[in-house]
Amino acid sequence: MAINRSKLKYIPGTYAKRRPDAAQMAGHYISEWSQRQIKMKGKKTLPSVLAPAVCFSRKIGAGALEIADFLADKIHYRVVDRELLEHMARDKELSKKTVEFFDERYPGKMSELASMLFGEKSFIMSEYVQNLIGAVFTFANMGSSIFVGRGAHLILPRDRVLAVRIICSNNHRMERLANILDIEDTETEKLLHQIDQEQRAFFKKAFGKKDASPYEFDFVINTDFISDPDGAAEVIKCAFKEKFSAELKGEPFVDRHAA
Repeated sequence: MAINRSKLKYIPGTYAKRRPDAAQMAGHYISEWSQRQIKMKGKKTLPSVLAPAVCFSRKIGAGALEIADFLADKIHYRVVDRELLEHMARDKELSKKTVEFFDERYPGKMSELASMLFGEKSFIMSEYVQNLIGAVFTFANMGSSIFVGRGAHLILPRDRVLAVRIICSNNHRMERLANILDIEDTETEKLLHQIDQEQRAFFKKAFGKKDASPYEFDFVINTDFISDPDGAAEVIKCAFKEKFSAELKGEPFVDRHAA
């Protein structure tokens, strides 16, 4: 969903910080996952309980990815951003692996998710959405993941997720994008309008949803008023510890996926 206007390029879910290449990151994580599968081969195991995850939903331009990066430093989780999920869902070889993994580990679950997301219209689930579901569950099974965008909070079991909605005023979003891209306000307004249209189209096509209901989330952060991303990440960290206190047992966070 890259936006191009002459030499202008902005990919929703990014900010001024340079991020690793999605293809390289996907290859790294799939290699990690494959090695784990090899170690488990032949062992009789049941589907494990998913590790607690944080899922960000956001108005594009509100600063969710920046907050996620601060949170990752605090709780030592990997950030799985929109670009990485998009690459995983659209790469045929990778998506085949993740969907096969999902079907093997959760037999019948794809149909159950389709019914939950679409009701009687479950037949409309596209190949892309199936691939997206496979990618999200693959990362979730690796453990220790912070998801940003692509509706991950709608895919994973609700009791295994701290779902956070990041919003702000259009003026604040325009100011952030204008600073990132170094463009005029009029151009930013047009760009933001196009991005919003594309985001709405994605959620309607992928999940049959028009809006993000506040009831989908544990809480909402408005970055007009909690503008420091490190401070917002600290709030989310406290909420995460509170929600999953029985599992975390008050112990310091550890980097589970590095083990």
